[in-house]
Amino acid sequence: MKIKFTNLYKLIPQKNKINSKIISLIKKANFIGGDEVKLFEKNFANFVGAKNCVSVANGTDALEIAIKSLNLKKKSEVIVPNNTWISTAEAVISNNLKVIFCDVNLNDYSICTTDLKKKINKNTSAIIAVHLYGNPSNMGEIKKIVSNKSIKLIEDCAQAHGTKINKRHVGNMGDISTFSFFPGKNLGGFGDGGAIITNNKKLSDFCLRIRNHGALKKYDHLLSGRNSRLDTINAAVLNIKLKSYRDVIIKRNQIAKIYFNELKNLKKLQLFKLHNSNTHSYHQFVIRCQERNNLKNFLKKNKIETMIHYPYMLNELKFFKNKKNLPKSKNLGKKILSLPVSEEHTEKEIIFVCKMIKKFFSK
Repeated sequence: MKIKFTNLYKLIPQKNKINSKIISLIKKANFIGGDEVKLFEKNFANFVGAKNCVSVANGTDALEIAIKSLNLKKKSEVIVPNNTWISTAEAVISNNLKVIFCDVNLNDYSICTTDLKKKINKNTSAIIAVHLYGNPSNMGEIKKIVSNKSIKLIEDCAQAHGTKINKRHVGNMGDISTFSFFPGKNLGGFGDGGAIITNNKKLSDFCLRIRNHGALKKYDHLLSGRNSRLDTINAAVLNIKLKSYRDVIIKRNQIAKIYFNELKNLKKLQLFKLHNSNTHSYHQFVIRCQERNNLKNFLKKNKIETMIHYPYMLNELKFFKNKKNLPKSKNLGKKILSLPVSEEHTEKEIIFVCKMIKKFFSK
């Protein structure tokens, strides 16, 4: 049995409907802006339960523009979890701010609130909570930590479409939040795409201008912005995929349940330890063990594809100056392994993956 990590083509729902929609937009020469983009912004805002959605060209732009909208003090510090995709830190640097890496907790790999308390000082202007792998950060505790402090809270929800804390969708608990619609995401488009979510109209209006050269309409330039627009075809695809997205969450949770049930007794393997009151979207299902490389190679020999998210921690990259020791995330990139968890996978395939993992540890 050959099991791919993911098959993006298989993940596309209603292919005929999407093909028909794309052809229609091409015939109308509708490529930038228009009703499809506005409709997606409305639909996605409703999906996450927010007042405002500003679509942009990609998730990195979403982060950069969101940070810019907060008008943080120049060269102030922004705290970022050490285990995340590089764009979370890049967006801080691109705004002429100083990135401070914070350790992660090893239950769900979100930001460690104990270390976060230690990292906050008079120079801290913002915190970026990353809902990594579709696991929500402890937003209740983070908000307590920053209460009565002039610290902005940004949520990076690039991997958390459908993730909820006590039935409240992530992205609604800070000052502003960002999403990515990169094709490999649970809700992925046919190319790059992103969005900014906020319940603050002033921030939303600023982001709307920044994404379009400082203008809300043609030649309405009130400030210097950039070109970061979600294209119309991508918006149309996302509108169609969003309608059936709740089914995606259900299927990924079913797969995760199999992993938990089948692998829970393996003492040399660490699984997620998650709160039952939350809804997890399982963008990745990550396990941790000392024998990661050997396990990965063993699974590969048995035709099971796996991936690593991520092979290094951000403070290990040479060009980031912050090199302070973070014990929980130290060498974490050598221990973690992402298993197949996409909704295209069958129960039989996931059972086989578990069987091979158990076989490896029985040696």
